[in-house]
Amino acid sequence: MDTTPASPRAPSLWPGLLLSLALAVLAWGLGRALPLVGGAVFGIVLGMLVRNLFRPGARFASGVGFTGKYVLQASVIMLGFGLNLGQVARTGLDSLAVTMITLSTAFLVAWGLGRLLKVHGKLSLLIGVGTAICGGSAIAAVTPIVKPDEHDTAFAISTIFLFNLVAVLLFPWLGHLLQLSDAGFGLWAGTAINDTSSVVAAGYQYSHAAGDYATIVKLTRATLIIPICLVLALWEAWRQHRRGGGDFSLMRIFPWFILGFLLASALRSAGAVPVALQEPLHLAAGFLIVVALTAIGLSADLRRMAATGPRPLLLGLGTWVAVAVSSLLVQSLMGQV
Repeated sequence: MDTTPASPRAPSLWPGLLLSLALAVLAWGLGRALPLVGGAVFGIVLGMLVRNLFRPGARFASGVGFTGKYVLQASVIMLGFGLNLGQVARTGLDSLAVTMITLSTAFLVAWGLGRLLKVHGKLSLLIGVGTAICGGSAIAAVTPIVKPDEHDTAFAISTIFLFNLVAVLLFPWLGHLLQLSDAGFGLWAGTAINDTSSVVAAGYQYSHAAGDYATIVKLTRATLIIPICLVLALWEAWRQHRRGGGDFSLMRIFPWFILGFLLASALRSAGAVPVALQEPLHLAAGFLIVVALTAIGLSADLRRMAATGPRPLLLGLGTWVAVAVSSLLVQSLMGQV
């Protein structure tokens, strides 16, 4: 008679997956009704509310963790189908200097102000990346690499959203006050507003031409997530090695999902993706981000976030203002206003 004890069954992923999916469907619908807020923010908020009000049991944990990690990586790959690298290269070169300066400003200010305000490194990094590149999508891309606490991811996305909303309301008014040209405003919005939907909203409020130009500049800026992810992966490996975390292994720390993103972009750029599929793929990518961020919200602890106080908001405000001002200054010096 075999008396070997049976190995414990791995917990099922389905409860957490289905809970994340159900909340994400609701968040997606709310985001479609209120696009200035967006499904990603609704997903984070609904997830946090369910986690902190109803306390789902331990059987949900493995599925929520899987969704927050692997569905998040899949969503980044899917985003690649919405990026035509050839178009970005042809039309985005004029904005590259402004983009690189605002990118550098965002990281330097987030790092310096984070130290001054005593906001810990990973939260400062997430706010800096979100402000520098493309809001929630950039935070989603770097999260699997730097592995922050879930409440840090939720806090960073909520902070970025707040200033996106302010920018949509404030930038068109400021642009008219400063008498910016359509191209000048498009360049400013495309380099200084974080989330793509907010760039589009602000740009087309100003004028149709400004909206077109802002969207192209934003696409150029979004491509910078690729080198940023690679640099962060190497940085994380170096930090682990310094702490005695073992031998350096590029294969272990390389963000392989970024290769999937590049492959999807290459297929789109080469015309291998039928036009009829491009919009459904774009919508699918957006929905997967909502699902993943809902799962992150389900893992976030509001009490820990509240204990952080207003310092992350001040960090986000300082970084956002620095990026907006530096973009205008560089445009003015280059005669692009």
